[in-house]
Amino acid sequence: MRGIKSGLGYHYFKILRDENIMAHKNRKKSKSKTKLHPRSKHRARYDFKILAEKTPELTAFVHVNKYEDESIDFFEPEAVKMLNKALIQHYYEVNDWDIPAGYLCPPIPGRADYIHYVADLLGKTASKDSQMNIPKGEAIKCLDVGVGANGVYPIIGASEYGWNFVGSDVDAKAIENVAQILSANPVLEERIELRQQINTSLIFRGIIQEGEHFDVTLCNPPFHSSPREAEEATLKKLRNLKGEEVTEATLNFGGQSKELWYKGGEVGFVRKLILESKEFSKSCLWFTTLISKQTNLPRVYQLLEDAKAVEIKTIPMGQGNKVSRIVAWTFLTSEQKEEWVNTRWQK
Repeated sequence: MRGIKSGLGYHYFKILRDENIMAHKNRKKSKSKTKLHPRSKHRARYDFKILAEKTPELTAFVHVNKYEDESIDFFEPEAVKMLNKALIQHYYEVNDWDIPAGYLCPPIPGRADYIHYVADLLGKTASKDSQMNIPKGEAIKCLDVGVGANGVYPIIGASEYGWNFVGSDVDAKAIENVAQILSANPVLEERIELRQQINTSLIFRGIIQEGEHFDVTLCNPPFHSSPREAEEATLKKLRNLKGEEVTEATLNFGGQSKELWYKGGEVGFVRKLILESKEFSKSCLWFTTLISKQTNLPRVYQLLEDAKAVEIKTIPMGQGNKVSRIVAWTFLTSEQKEEWVNTRWQK
């Protein structure tokens, strides 16, 4: 799993490491990670004994740290992967979850937060007053753009809220791996459909079928604009963390390079996402995407205004020392949204 310590993968494992360090620093003040969503199952500090009951392999990576608490080495990719496996198997009752070597290892608490905030978005859409009415069950249909080899968004969304999902990806191996996970979990297999995007220059076209409707789309876009930029970002982070000069970073792009970079970077990918979303303006209630860099927001807002989005929302998120946000937009008017809810959710 060398690829975890590179590019976007390194960014993810750093979030988990920072989150754990902050939890230990604040252990006398609070037993919860208050930046996480209120409904998150991950607000408490990790209980490694409970986690190891479902995933015994985790035990080999657990040690007592300098705070005299049980922890893992957050600089060890295999340990981080095993922790994530334990989290998803324990909290979401998933069997045989795994990812191939070199693929991104997602931070489960952050992915769960995205799902919970999307649930809030749908709940506020459904409610005419201040009391949220979060829709649950198979009436809700979601599209995860770039499901990856881990399938985490659909797994959490289906487990927490009973939603149906379509997960799309350009990588056949990623799709195959998620299919194997689903085959070991029949309940999830009933709620999650996988579709490969054959045309790598497209996002929604070829995935959203004629007459098909989605209540929300999710997307975690690539951060970087090139392999070189990804490597430079990794080197900078390593220098800051180690406090010393670092001249070499091992990057493992391979067949999963599209998880790490896209021509034009985050804004370039989101630009295409917005342009294609306009083509499917009546096929989806809410389009959403993560935006990692606050400096990218003005450009994203301008792109949405140019596309004539009717409503734009920015939802802040925080995990550990990392601050990010979800940008959501719709092309439907208030009247059209109300009709959508009444005809599709009230069956």
